[in-house]
Amino acid sequence: MSALTLVDAEPLPRQEEVLTAEALAFVAELHKRFTPRRAELLARRAERRAEIARTSTLDFLPETAAIRADDSWRVAPSPAALDDRRVEITGPTDRKMTINALNSGARIWLADFEDASAPTWENVVLGQLNLADAYTRNIDFTDERTGKSYALRPDAELATVVMRPRGWHLNERHLVDENGEQVPGAFVDFGLYFFHNAQRLLDLGKGPYFYLPKTESHLEARLWNEVFVFAQDHLGIPQGTIRATVLIETITAAYEMEEILYELRDHASGLNAGRWDYLFSIVKNFRDGGAKFILPDRNLVTMTAPFMRAYTELLVRTCHKRGAHAIGGMAAFIPSRRDAEVNKVAFEKVRADKDREANDGFDGSWVAHPDLVPIALESFDKVLGEKPNQKERLREDVRVEAADLIAIDSLDAKPTYDGLVNAVQVGVRYIEAWLRGLGAVAIFNLMEDAATAEISRSQIWQWIDAGVEFENGEKATADLVRKIAADELAALKAELGEETFNSGHWQQAHDLLLQVALDDDYADFLTLPAYEQLKG
Repeated sequence: MSALTLVDAEPLPRQEEVLTAEALAFVAELHKRFTPRRAELLARRAERRAEIARTSTLDFLPETAAIRADDSWRVAPSPAALDDRRVEITGPTDRKMTINALNSGARIWLADFEDASAPTWENVVLGQLNLADAYTRNIDFTDERTGKSYALRPDAELATVVMRPRGWHLNERHLVDENGEQVPGAFVDFGLYFFHNAQRLLDLGKGPYFYLPKTESHLEARLWNEVFVFAQDHLGIPQGTIRATVLIETITAAYEMEEILYELRDHASGLNAGRWDYLFSIVKNFRDGGAKFILPDRNLVTMTAPFMRAYTELLVRTCHKRGAHAIGGMAAFIPSRRDAEVNKVAFEKVRADKDREANDGFDGSWVAHPDLVPIALESFDKVLGEKPNQKERLREDVRVEAADLIAIDSLDAKPTYDGLVNAVQVGVRYIEAWLRGLGAVAIFNLMEDAATAEISRSQIWQWIDAGVEFENGEKATADLVRKIAADELAALKAELGEETFNSGHWQQAHDLLLQVALDDDYADFLTLPAYEQLKG
């Protein structure tokens, strides 16, 4: 058995409960068997992107047409714990969030080791510990700052956990094999969680359920399926116990939804329609595709934009045709304790968004804050009533052509100067918090995660590359962005005071945003250079 070595890791309280010899041996086995294939798939992503740069188009795959045409196959039936998913709450796995999310009244908690979590070693290990403690009801928590105590409700009232490991592209630098090669973060997160909790969850009447992020093709879904088959066999867990919901948050995956479900069919639970990551992927892939691919300000691209409607309706139709759940997007609003008027306007927007999803045939949707659970619940209760889902709504009226998914110019909106300023502000503020180990951050009354920073810096890059001219006559240039970023840094310093400003990572965040927004050589993921700078 190949052994893994722990490097540069400060000892953490109770880490021996997570990092047992047996659990690490299991992670090592996953690494040995599957990391070479993961490397091939990452190389394939680069080839696909080069092809898109050449052709500026995408299409459904001719080589998998038979899978799409075969009406006979379905995904495995839903386990009882995942049958009703009408509202899902998302968030990182710190102790307080773990209790609040489980108690929130949502049916599902997306326990996040990915975009809502900065992957410090502490977050990686203690997040695992918090989930294990929740399953053994060993997780009472008192906030030292406020003195407020948190405790779990009775089991029957708790949300079901669907855990999200890191995407294929991220490594875990604290665990290396005998050759000094880092283990993929996906195998660390999945492996530790599955090893410690699979049987425990079965005993609780649930199971090991996962959200799979950043998938770009059905071949990447196939690799996950192979991981699942091996993991269940290796630990003596019945085949088909694992259930996975795949985030369709890349533009290439939108053309392979059926094939992704097919590859995972014994373990598939559903697909999810994201927003920021999806838009980030469109910009990333079509960033040199000319004027017709220029996205306006991110807040102007709502789910009612024609190309977003095509994507969400195709997702509902695809899922229901194959017996899978269709899960809608995120309501990211964070209610203000001080401004009732802001809340009123935002709640109406959330309600309209959730009404639209429920009426379109989605079986559930996401919220970022417990206060939004009742609003989303009401929208889905109105449509579902006592039914757990609406998979019987096949949406055979939906017709989506390949071109519809990338008809960015069907949206009648343009980039604005304020949009550029917002992208810089949000980018700097998010990256600063991430470098402090926080992955889910409230900025301007919205819960932001890594996808937010990705779309922000990608839009800056695209607008400069295209020489966009704003309504005030200014042109998007690197110099203009540097000026806005310098102004933002000065404003933050004035707002926070010198001492607080200097104790943060503001200059570092500013520099990193400019690097990933202005470099000619566009970084595939902001989190790759950011991880090099993340302490802990």
